[in-house]
Amino acid sequence: MRLLSTKNVGKSFKNKLKQSGISLKEHPMIQIVPIQFKISQVNSALIFTSQNAVNIAFESADILRKIKGKNCFCVGEKTKALLKKKGLNVLKMCQNASDLSNFLIENYRKESFSFFCGKQRMKEIETSLDKYGIDLNIHEIYQTNFTSKHFKTYFDGILFFSPSAVSSYFTKNTWAIDTHGFCLGSTTAKRLSQFTSNFSEAKKPSENQLIITIQQYYTEYYAKE
Repeated sequence: MRLLSTKNVGKSFKNKLKQSGISLKEHPMIQIVPIQFKISQVNSALIFTSQNAVNIAFESADILRKIKGKNCFCVGEKTKALLKKKGLNVLKMCQNASDLSNFLIENYRKESFSFFCGKQRMKEIETSLDKYGIDLNIHEIYQTNFTSKHFKTYFDGILFFSPSAVSSYFTKNTWAIDTHGFCLGSTTAKRLSQFTSNFSEAKKPSENQLIITIQQYYTEYYAKE
């Protein structure tokens, strides 16, 4: 089975697939670019939904001064780990933006939040919190550029790690009828569902779970051949 990954993955990820007899080609479909921003005020609690936002926020001395000692809410285990590594206190981590929104609505309606994010994003958090009048400031600190290319080669499967990567891929490619998609999380799967129903979603948004999903598919459809 020959796969395309829409981002560069680690050596361990590639080795686990190779051990299963699966080959992998990598081509990043997106590029994260910091943008100029000015933040006059940061609310008492912080929201991060990506590692990109965490890294870029911590590159700004001005932001660092404003967020020091504040509590955080985030999406994803890796985002949580990065925030803790940076010295911030994470009160709650959820697997997706929908679950985080529901948690904040149920438990922190009187809190005020600052959401550090990219310009291209799902608007679920801000839309949900706005319905309940929860105080939320949006701080856009990066943009996502598409870096797609047209592939003449056929792939048995394509790995997607973000909705933006899905959108980028389809700017220059179509979906072959026998190609199977593998999605890291629910928002990515939702975006891919706009183009094909032929895909699987990892049970949890982690690279280990994505590998398991790929291996299970390989075992069922390729290993018996």
